[in-house]
Amino acid sequence: MAKTARALKAAKLKNPTDELTELAIKGLQEKKGHEIVCLDLRQLKTSVTDMFIVCHGDSTTQVDALARSVEEFIHKETGEDPVYKEGAENAQWILLDYINVVVHIFLKEIRDYYGIERLWADAQVRQVTDTKK
Repeated sequence: MAKTARALKAAKLKNPTDELTELAIKGLQEKKGHEIVCLDLRQLKTSVTDMFIVCHGDSTTQVDALARSVEEFIHKETGEDPVYKEGAENAQWILLDYINVVVHIFLKEIRDYYGIERLWADAQVRQVTDTKK
């Protein structure tokens, strides 16, 4: 009986990249991140990671809250913290690097200026609903 339960639990587990991606999305949705996009880079030969998640907030306060929410969701479920975090000081563009998943949280005008989605136009793109359902 216990062996069957373990087998069922193992079958339900996602790969680590997909799990981190979904947790990051939940964190962004919790704080109402805008235009959440997942760029799946796994099929690209020159990619630096497996997944980019990109979104924006309306203010530096919201950008900071979005980053904190992502960190909390991921830490609560996996115990992981970002290996690298950049931009929290001015909260115009915060990068959270989890090695296989990198989260980019921008102010709208900064996102438009840098155009991460345009730079990785060959990636498989997934648009995510803005608000948590």
